[in-house]
Amino acid sequence: MISTPFMKAFGVACPVVLAPMGGVAGGRLAAAVSNAGGLGMVGGGYWDPRWLETELAIVASSTDKPWGAGLITWSMTPGVLRQVLDAQPTALMLSFGDPRPHADVIKAAGCKLICQVQDLEGARWALEAGADLVVAQGTEAGGHGGSRGTLALVPTVVDLAGSVPVLAAGGVADGRGLAAALMLGAQGVLVGTRFYASTEALGHEQAKARLVQSGGDHTVRTRVFDIVRGYDWPNGYTGRALRNAFTQRWHNDEAQLMAQQGVEAASFWTAVQEGDYDTAMVWASEAVDLINEVADAATILHSFMEEAQAALRRAPAYLS
Repeated sequence: MISTPFMKAFGVACPVVLAPMGGVAGGRLAAAVSNAGGLGMVGGGYWDPRWLETELAIVASSTDKPWGAGLITWSMTPGVLRQVLDAQPTALMLSFGDPRPHADVIKAAGCKLICQVQDLEGARWALEAGADLVVAQGTEAGGHGGSRGTLALVPTVVDLAGSVPVLAAGGVADGRGLAAALMLGAQGVLVGTRFYASTEALGHEQAKARLVQSGGDHTVRTRVFDIVRGYDWPNGYTGRALRNAFTQRWHNDEAQLMAQQGVEAASFWTAVQEGDYDTAMVWASEAVDLINEVADAATILHSFMEEAQAALRRAPAYLS
């Protein structure tokens, strides 16, 4: 059996954490991951108070296991932070910004602080904030992220973090990725795209079908989906999504898209409502090649563990 200090500290049976994907990781998926032994996380996204109230209530009532929630640091307000903390999660994850101004409030609520980072400056901020867990996210990740690769970033953050446990994120979609992360010094993994293609995930079935049908070569890091939605992400963060007609038209022509944002936004949001993914985005990791079916979260998690343990058992064969 795999056992890491992170698992003991957070009271979980599997070293797998659900990425708090906005609009995808709702209460049902978070509870399913937690009930299967991992750490389920609700994605706070850009904060719809009613949506968040509903999803937090679902996870709180659907599991007696540890669970958490995640927020976008640069866009959150004291109100959303208080709303999440009032739901009494085991852990709160902050990503994409400086967590230090918020750490005391989170700690005072008796909540563990998880900080996702994309570079060493972010890792230093996380450690100064007193993070209980640091997630080193490589550029292979689906959705928003930075430019550093997982393979190089994870051990560098592990060395910097010392006794603070580190998880690997970005390009992990099966148990082989978990085993590799452990060899890099991480104590587990944060997984998004694989759980997007789960029965419990929110989102259109057509989006999940596209994940099954696509490959890593079909993804692109881009700003176009943030521009059309009117989200002013800080410099350095782009979103990895499946290529489609919208990226073909606007990627590398962002200035023109900004000039036409008012016109394009209306048709874009219509496409989102209708499940038209030639226009709407499907955030996806480069590891989307490894997703061959939509499955329930427990099956996915159990497969991770079986594959990881099998890979680790093979490791001694490489030693003479």
